[in-house]
Amino acid sequence: MMELTRKGEYAIRGIIHLAQLPPGKVALISEIAEATGVPQTFLAKILQNFAKIGIVQSFRGAGGGFMLGRSASKITLREVVEAVEGPIVPNRCLIGSGTCERDSTCGVHPVWRQVQRNVVEILDGVTIEELAARKY
Repeated sequence: MMELTRKGEYAIRGIIHLAQLPPGKVALISEIAEATGVPQTFLAKILQNFAKIGIVQSFRGAGGGFMLGRSASKITLREVVEAVEGPIVPNRCLIGSGTCERDSTCGVHPVWRQVQRNVVEILDGVTIEELAARKY
């Protein structure tokens, strides 16, 4: 079963919150955690990982915190999900060539490949800017 983990859910909440802030605003981890209902230490680890790959910027010291690393219109939902969950793979046979000895003969393999393509296409088609603009 394909399921987003709690870490993935928390990552999405955190990045959407940052996208809803005024451009250039640096938010304290405590503010983000409170606004999103995510445990502060868990969220800090997620955002530090995002900082390493440029999705967010992190600032230390007085006035430190986090802000988006680039425009929310340039960050896709796929990028956020894959940053914490790894590649979108509905079945382990798609992890890499040779993972399954039945790749070339399995009738289900093309179906899993299509599922993967469709999910990736959907997640690539949604930006964090779009999600941040939605009212819930």
